[in-house]
Amino acid sequence: MDGVRIGVALGPLALYLLFLAVLNLLRRPVLMTGARDVAALGFGVSGLMLVGPIELLHPPSAVNQLGPYIWVLSVSLYTLLLSLVILLSRPRLVVYNISVEELRPILAHVIEHLDPQHRWAGTSLSMPKLNVQLHLETNSLMRNVSLVANGDHQSHTGWRQLELALAQQLAPARVSPNAWGLSLSLAALTMAAVVAWLAPFNHQTILAALREMLPF
Repeated sequence: MDGVRIGVALGPLALYLLFLAVLNLLRRPVLMTGARDVAALGFGVSGLMLVGPIELLHPPSAVNQLGPYIWVLSVSLYTLLLSLVILLSRPRLVVYNISVEELRPILAHVIEHLDPQHRWAGTSLSMPKLNVQLHLETNSLMRNVSLVANGDHQSHTGWRQLELALAQQLAPARVSPNAWGLSLSLAALTMAAVVAWLAPFNHQTILAALREMLPF
């Protein structure tokens, strides 16, 4: 694999890992919707998809007829598929850089004001006033907590109210940085170093690699 393809494959992934590293090294928790979380992951693996399965599935006849425009169609198709995954996924909120023990009292304060009739059953929570049912999923290694919808019949308005109220309560919270942020930073910098090392600095080599990828 030439340096251009390696750069396309590892560049977005390195940026995604660096983004996760920044989140985990902050001294405060960060709330993100499930849609944004999936979109960020989709961007991270986009380069691997483009120079992997997507390029391998390009039919020679389409490449000859469309030339470089086949990549426009491929990127558009990948974007549409990623958008479909986001639209079909259940509502979810992800709180980065916090443990479930630290989140519990903050979440309890939020839901007490949003819906006094709420009910807990283990890690599952029901808020009939907002028409929201969810359960907590934890990742102790990366130290984040996900609030995942139970079932498909959910109120998006209720989830939006929960998101805004939880974000307001998390704003003044302070936590210790997650040590895994350093590992993620190291992985991102290593990928960036590999790309820089293998990148062809000769413009003729770059043009030759681009002509191979984008026939014109």
